[in-house]
Amino acid sequence: MADSYDLILKGGAVVNHDGTGQRDIGVRIGRIAALGDLGAAKAAETIDCAGLHILPGVIDSQVHFREPGLMHKEDLETGSRGAVLGGVTAVFEMPNTNPLTTSAETLAAKVAAARHRMFCDFAFYVGGTRENVDQIPALERLEGSAGIKVFMGSSTGNLLVDDEASLDRIIGRISRRAAFHAEDEARLISRMGERRKGDASSHPVWRDPEAAMIATTQLVRLAEKHKRRVHVLHVSTAEEMAFLADHKAFATVEVTPHHLTLVAPDCCDRLGTYAQMNPPVRDERHRAAIWRALEQGIVDVLGSDHAPHTHEEKHHEYPGSHSGMTGVQTLLPVMLDHVNAGRLSLARLIDLTSHGPQRIFNIRGKGRIAAGWDADFAIVDLKRRVTITNGMIASRCGWTPYDGVTVTGFPQGTIVRGRRVMWDGAILGAAKGEPVAFLEGA
Repeated sequence: MADSYDLILKGGAVVNHDGTGQRDIGVRIGRIAALGDLGAAKAAETIDCAGLHILPGVIDSQVHFREPGLMHKEDLETGSRGAVLGGVTAVFEMPNTNPLTTSAETLAAKVAAARHRMFCDFAFYVGGTRENVDQIPALERLEGSAGIKVFMGSSTGNLLVDDEASLDRIIGRISRRAAFHAEDEARLISRMGERRKGDASSHPVWRDPEAAMIATTQLVRLAEKHKRRVHVLHVSTAEEMAFLADHKAFATVEVTPHHLTLVAPDCCDRLGTYAQMNPPVRDERHRAAIWRALEQGIVDVLGSDHAPHTHEEKHHEYPGSHSGMTGVQTLLPVMLDHVNAGRLSLARLIDLTSHGPQRIFNIRGKGRIAAGWDADFAIVDLKRRVTITNGMIASRCGWTPYDGVTVTGFPQGTIVRGRRVMWDGAILGAAKGEPVAFLEGA
């Protein structure tokens, strides 16, 4: 009697830890049940993937979906639409909302708001503060907790922790890997005079490489002191990469598509405040160093740092304009274009977007195409050429810094726990997102 499955993906080029090879995938009850030739098997649904590549679903471990409190520019539902349109099957969302996500109650409210309203799976960072440091061990292990996030330099929201004594206490209490925005607040304050009114190209002059380097070295020193695991978000400088190469015992490294793709001052001339980010997009010396660090294996994870703001907020005169850009929907298309251009391999890309997040955050059952794991897939057409436009962006803010950019390689479909949630640019069915589970969680 032939085997029976809920879903079979037929004839695609499967990309996983074994390499790339044409295989069928059988799915039962939301998990991968079989890999190989399933020609004799039956299924409730079969998807013809001939000519397509099947990747593990992308895990974007840094997004800002702005709910609650800032829903005029994004919310959990619209942000997750963008995610699955881009082949992203799970996201880690940031705590700088209103109210801030800093307690068991505010985390539980986010989980309740997201469950079966988001199209992808999800976890939420809890903001580490001076006030909640004693609760950190419990907060790390709650349902839906991605762990602790700390802002060492001011950005959107009110979660700044800029004194060493408080950072020392927080790092001393963590047991899971915690994520850090590493810019030195004292240096940012001292250099405010470098900002030129109406000139967004002065943003990387103000938030200079030294501001990042001071904070990253301080963070790693404290992590090594306490022997705790830290994750340095959106590393943007050559100097940080050289330092981190020698300090990988406790520190992992994230980079973003925009720091790999955009370069100042060109992006500032073209995009103005729409290229304004924290930390900033920098010049070619830094971009080249980030690529070298990626090639050398120093970089562990690729995150979008999706941080939407409205046109109105972006049109404020610099420095009153808001820092942040969309990215969750374009992460995979932009990086597939880099793959097609020969800048990295497809295997390295899935290590950065799937295997890497699973490994460093101890995610349970996601990030690999292997029997017994969640049936999360990004199905991509490596040959498809698409011109990205503002009109295709699902985010409530409705724009992308890649408007008008043509990429080669594009998501054809997204499957979350065995359910086809996106195909050929259309969202399918109701939202069924659930909390991501962790080996170190509840």
